[in-house]
Amino acid sequence: MISLLFRSSSLIRPLAVQKKDRDCPYLISAKIHATPSNYAGSGSKAASLHWTGERILSIALLGLAPVAFCYPGPAVDYSLAAALTVHGHWGLGQIVTDYVHGDFKIKMANAGLFLLSTVTFAGLCYFNYHDVGICKAVALLWSK
Repeated sequence: MISLLFRSSSLIRPLAVQKKDRDCPYLISAKIHATPSNYAGSGSKAASLHWTGERILSIALLGLAPVAFCYPGPAVDYSLAAALTVHGHWGLGQIVTDYVHGDFKIKMANAGLFLLSTVTFAGLCYFNYHDVGICKAVALLWSK
């Protein structure tokens, strides 16, 4: 019984409770913070891969900033357009996950998010192709 009270995971804290009408003790787990493994099916690595992708994208964005400053060009402009769009999409997706409730509302919010992300990426690509591009536009903003 003592081993059940001291689990290795600090996110799941069990609470032992005796039920009066039966002789056997029951363990009620009070999950303080839910981890992605609690939501994913057994053996599913989707949440872990998504988290890893977010970290890789964040590091890539940190690397793209000095590259954009030193070597502005179409490849960096389109890389920034894609990375910034995906970064914003994932960030707003977390807001939708946290604050939108109800099946219909979630579907509508996700549809709106996909539409917003598509328009954002298309707009940035249009700006890169028909205007000076993201890198030179930021340089022009800093020069004034």
